[in-house]
Amino acid sequence: MYVVLVYDICGDENGQRALTRVFKTCKKYLTHIQNSVFEGEITEGQIAKLNAELNKLIRKDLDSVIIFKSRNEKWLDKEFWGKRDDALSNFF
Repeated sequence: MYVVLVYDICGDENGQRALTRVFKTCKKYLTHIQNSVFEGEITEGQIAKLNAELNKLIRKDLDSVIIFKSRNEKWLDKEFWGKRDDALSNFF
């Protein structure tokens, strides 16, 4: 399945540590495309593992993770507004 994952980590004194760990965990499973946004193909089993790992890192009262799921990338229409990063050219 194809997913887009976004997260928001609170910028308090412990936030930087959580942010770094969440970023590294997401990067193990998905492709980093912009600040706190990842995308890519992933299995249900991998989603479960990612969920378990992230639940150990995020502070449920301060941080959030949202995952958008699609059966296939072709069902997702992607548009870029503003600056377009050339590093993402392999996704078009």
